[in-house]
Amino acid sequence: MRVAIVGVSGAVGQEFLKVLEERNFPLDELVLFGSERSAGKKYTFRGKELIVKELKHNDDFKDIDIALASAGASTSKEFEKTITKHGAIMIDNSSAFRMDNDVPLVVPEVNAEDCANTPRNVIANPNCTTIQMVVALKAIESLSHIKRVHVSTYQAASGAGAMGMAELEEQTKQVVNGEEPTISKFQYQLAMNIIPQVDVFTDNGYTKEEMKMYNETRKIMHSDIEVSATCVRIPVMRAHSESTWVETEKPISVEEAKAAFEKAEGVVLMDKPEDKIYPMPLHLAGEDPVYVGRVRKDLSNPNGLTFWTVSDQIKKGAALNAVQIAEYMIKSGLIK
Repeated sequence: MRVAIVGVSGAVGQEFLKVLEERNFPLDELVLFGSERSAGKKYTFRGKELIVKELKHNDDFKDIDIALASAGASTSKEFEKTITKHGAIMIDNSSAFRMDNDVPLVVPEVNAEDCANTPRNVIANPNCTTIQMVVALKAIESLSHIKRVHVSTYQAASGAGAMGMAELEEQTKQVVNGEEPTISKFQYQLAMNIIPQVDVFTDNGYTKEEMKMYNETRKIMHSDIEVSATCVRIPVMRAHSESTWVETEKPISVEEAKAAFEKAEGVVLMDKPEDKIYPMPLHLAGEDPVYVGRVRKDLSNPNGLTFWTVSDQIKKGAALNAVQIAEYMIKSGLIK
C-alpha cells in the first residue's frame, strides 16, 4: 500500500502525518508532495525522514494507491488527472469536486457506502462545518426524518489554516501590548472580536461557507433536508463549535435524543449541565470525535430539538475524515 500526501506543508497536510501515525494506517510507503516552495523540505514519519517532492505533471503517482490531497481547489482541479490517471484514489480536502455529480462526498459515519461509486477515482472530503454537523444529525435522523435545520457556527482560526492561527496569535500579543494589530488573513481584527463572515458573500446574502452547509448536507444525507446557516469566526485557535436546531417529522424526547447520541458512531455525549459539563473547544482541540451537549427541547416547536457540538476542525473536520475514508475503502476491499 503506497500513500501520497499532496500539500504536506499546510496545516491539514501536517495533520495527515499525525493521523496516519496515530492510527497505524496500513501503508508500506508514504510519498510527500508539495509546491515548488515546499519541495526539499524534510518531515519525519514513523522514525524515517521523508523529503517533499515537487508536484508536477508527470508519472510520480503511477504506483500510488491513495492520494490524500489538501493543496487548495485550484491545485486539485489542475492535478486531478495527473494524480488519478494510473488508478490512484484521490481523497480531496478542497471544495473543488464536492458538488460534482460523479464525485461522492463522504463522511464515513453517515454515508460510507457512497465510496463504492468513484468513476473519476475521486472522493471529496466535505467542508469542516458540514462534517461536524452531519455526524450529529445522523443520530437524530435514525429516530425521525429531519425536515429542517438552523445552525450557527463558531469557527476557530484554524479554519483559515496555519496562517489564520498565526495571525490570531500575533494579534493577541499585539493587542495585549497595546500595539496596532496586523490584519491580513481575516476581514477584521479577530483577537478580542468575532466576525460574522466566513468566506465571501453570495447574491442571496449568505456566504459561500453557509451555502456549503446547505448543499453538502443534502448530498451527504441523500435528503430533502433544509439548512439555514450563519457562520461566524471567533478568536479560538482550534476546534469549531455549532449551535444546532432541528425540526423532525415526529416529536423526539430529550431522553431519546441523548440515547441516540450515545450510540452514534463518532459521537461523544458530554451533557451534564447541572455539573457544568458541556463541550468546549479549549478542552477538545486535538480530539477525534464530535462532542454533543446542551441537548434540549425547543420551546417554540413540539418537533424541535436543539443541541451544541464541538469538534476539531483540522482533525475530524479535515485530515481524520479523509483517512477514515481510506480506511473504509481498504476494509471494504475497494482498494487492495
